[in-house]
Amino acid sequence: MALTESTMVPLGAACPDFTLPGVDGRLWSLHDFHTPALVVAFMCNHCPYVQAIDDRLNALAKAYAGRCSVAGINSNDAVTYPDDSFEAMRARAKIKGFAFPYLWDEEQSVARALGAACTPDFFLFDSHRRLQYRGRLDDNWKDAAHVTREELKEAIEGVLAGREPLETQCPSMGCSIKWK
Repeated sequence: MALTESTMVPLGAACPDFTLPGVDGRLWSLHDFHTPALVVAFMCNHCPYVQAIDDRLNALAKAYAGRCSVAGINSNDAVTYPDDSFEAMRARAKIKGFAFPYLWDEEQSVARALGAACTPDFFLFDSHRRLQYRGRLDDNWKDAAHVTREELKEAIEGVLAGREPLETQCPSMGCSIKWK
């Protein structure tokens, strides 16, 4: 499924309700996140783009704990990509010490509802769970030492301060979601 202008969810759109299993053994729904902001991060285990940023995402989740929740969601087809299976997700979350729930969208319904295109792909919602940002984590997926602009962090700060969405939102770059 290629992402086109017509499949992009517009800013201001509501976050779809979901109930997904987490690697922590519980079911998570949209209503379990009570912070003023929520990041939905589409990610997986095998993608080198995700592997390059997952420590930064984890640090962001820790830095904004209590103010902005992060939900990592894997929507990849685990039959075709067994490294992205639920069991492999559990192992990766444990090794990485994720400070956020890592959820499995086996039916790919959340990814489809939001028009997620790749891993990683970030969606930031305000306290009313309306989309305020859709894009990349920062301006250098490959090397944290060369990041000059942390766009997701800027967007979170804007949401927490009640500002309008960022005018310029750069799309994520990564591995395509592996659709069934």
